[in-house]
Amino acid sequence: MLKPQTHAIIVAHPNPESFNLSVARHYQASVEALGHRTILRDLYSEGFDPRLQDEEIPRPAGFTARTDIAAERQLIAGADVFCFVYPLWFNTPPAMLLGYIQRVFGMGFGYGPIRSGANARLLLGRSLISFSSSGAPTEWLRTEGGWSALRNLFDDHVAEVCGMTVLDHRHYGRVLNSTPAARIEAHFNDVKATVTRYFGKKSSA
Repeated sequence: MLKPQTHAIIVAHPNPESFNLSVARHYQASVEALGHRTILRDLYSEGFDPRLQDEEIPRPAGFTARTDIAAERQLIAGADVFCFVYPLWFNTPPAMLLGYIQRVFGMGFGYGPIRSGANARLLLGRSLISFSSSGAPTEWLRTEGGWSALRNLFDDHVAEVCGMTVLDHRHYGRVLNSTPAARIEAHFNDVKATVTRYFGKKSSA
């Protein structure tokens, strides 16, 4: 078994009975079964405010993280793994999640002031893993360019700026109210298998 880690599971969907919340709970249960610790952040149910305020924008004169953001940063500061779970709307993550990234993972948490020509990366050694869904087929998302754009502008960019390593991004297409239960269950089994693959065994390195 790997050394126990702390996983911050950040999920963005307004429906508490959604597929995405179920994915988050399966991920949580799977990593906890392996002895890992979890912090589940259900952004909608917690009433997170995604609106970046003027005083939060870094300037030469300085900036101040609001009280809610300082508390959120303190809550997830010890996470070894950041797991994002969300649907795709217009081929992008929900505004709720984008606002969370901009406010929480900004200056002072994800990255620091420029040193030697680049921002200091404050989350070196941490990992990022994502689970997303769409009503459209995964094949369409790839063909239309949405998949590569998502990976480049969200996963890879956030990880690079903050110094994290991207472990994986599992996407589940054709997730609709009419999707057969057997297919949904197969997706949940994939979540469990992904957890086992990355966190259930010692690295061969």
